[in-house]
Amino acid sequence: MSNASPILSGLRLRCGKCGEGKLFSGYLKLNTECPVCGRDMTSADTADGPAFFVGFGVLILLAPFLFLLPMSPLPVGLKILAFVALCGALIGLCMILLPVAKAVLLNLQLHHDAEEVTAADIKDR
Repeated sequence: MSNASPILSGLRLRCGKCGEGKLFSGYLKLNTECPVCGRDMTSADTADGPAFFVGFGVLILLAPFLFLLPMSPLPVGLKILAFVALCGALIGLCMILLPVAKAVLLNLQLHHDAEEVTAADIKDR
């Protein structure tokens, strides 16, 4: 499968070129190359993009609950318990979605040969 979709492969945490090799050797630690096809993974850097997109998305989903909770007619003890549960859900969602977002963004960068812009690139325009 040499024409794997970078997005679908990223959702499966697999190489965007072959669709088979694992991208990560740890939770967020990238392999230096694909164990199946040998694609170099060191040429792309997702930087803070995955953290921004995941944090922003999860916050959009859970912020209404965080704002409405203090105004609810629940006793203080239940409010504290609900707040702890919401914080756990927020952290859990971020932890689950972060590797997926990193894999998708990395595969898209490698697929499109995206590189960091340098001062020399700006002068050439």
